[in-house]
Amino acid sequence: MSSFDLVELLDTWEDLNLTGLLENGTRVEMVGCPTAFDRSALLHSMCILYIFIFVVGLAANGLVLWVNVRSQRTTSSSSPRHETHLYIAHLAAADLCVCVTLPVWVSSLAQHGHWPFGEVACKLTHLLFSVNLFSSIFFLACMSVDRYLSVTRPADSEDGGRRRKLIRRSVCVGVWLLALVASLPDTYFLQAVRSSHGEVVLCRPVYPEEHSREWMVGVQLSFILLGFVLPFPVIALAYALLAQALSSTSCSSSAMEQERRVSRRVILAYTVVFLGCWGPYHGVLLADALSLLGLVPLSCGLENALYVALHLTQCLSLLHCCFNPILYNFLNRNYRYDLMKAFIFKYSTRTGLTRLIEQPHISETEYSAVAVENPPQI
Repeated sequence: MSSFDLVELLDTWEDLNLTGLLENGTRVEMVGCPTAFDRSALLHSMCILYIFIFVVGLAANGLVLWVNVRSQRTTSSSSPRHETHLYIAHLAAADLCVCVTLPVWVSSLAQHGHWPFGEVACKLTHLLFSVNLFSSIFFLACMSVDRYLSVTRPADSEDGGRRRKLIRRSVCVGVWLLALVASLPDTYFLQAVRSSHGEVVLCRPVYPEEHSREWMVGVQLSFILLGFVLPFPVIALAYALLAQALSSTSCSSSAMEQERRVSRRVILAYTVVFLGCWGPYHGVLLADALSLLGLVPLSCGLENALYVALHLTQCLSLLHCCFNPILYNFLNRNYRYDLMKAFIFKYSTRTGLTRLIEQPHISETEYSAVAVENPPQI
């Protein structure tokens, strides 16, 4: 289940909240709960936030993907640099595809949930969004484990390096396939459904009528499990072990110790950003699932709070498309070097700036050595 499966309630019933609304719209229990917020203002604010995420995420991830693809073309495929950028490139591609779908959702939100694009577009847009959203989360988990293993168990032979390259590529294929499988059930049930008064079309899952509530809760819980419960402990544990490994290594200089301190702060930022982006949304989604199961009494105040919280935490969760390029690329000195090569090296041959940048202390040879022999450069 993606964050956009929580479609807008019917506009014609602005004075009522709808309790127990099933995804296929076959049964609605209405209670006279007054709306305690400005719904139009909420939707317009979400549109602005999604446009911001679209612009920043598209530019940042597009740049990251271009620079990484370019650096791989100019580097031997047997170089460790080539493989350390593999997960980064796939992560940027996944985040980029998530951002590409945002204008479609903004268009629907601006029309208060109306879906004018038809059922085929409903399924394809949702599938593209959901597959890449899951892939982004899974690649973050894979990167955390890979970085820990690269520091604690470095490849000590050419055969070991080739084996790791094959494993990384296989993992990338497995991540995309797993994300596709995780996205298929909810996408299968998606339909463009006309509302009861015939004026609004909603892109929403239509589950089997006899077990629609169970299906809805099951999809929500599976999204929580695959999107947070399983990947977050992996990310947190791998980076905790990596930080411990960096702390336990002997320091040869104060510069190296400073580098390790910076690396530990970056590791903490990885964990905190993932928790901050995804924790609130999955927590609210869990509360919504428990209310559907009747395990949490659904009062008018809680219903209004859940409605607002679900929409706001959706925006917060998608901010990871903007944070990932910064954390995993722009803060990395190796990436900044590739970025300089992509622009400054290409256009500054007549100014002498190329010769200044290509001094031995940041030469290509040293870059490779730093990337391989200096684990703290994460």
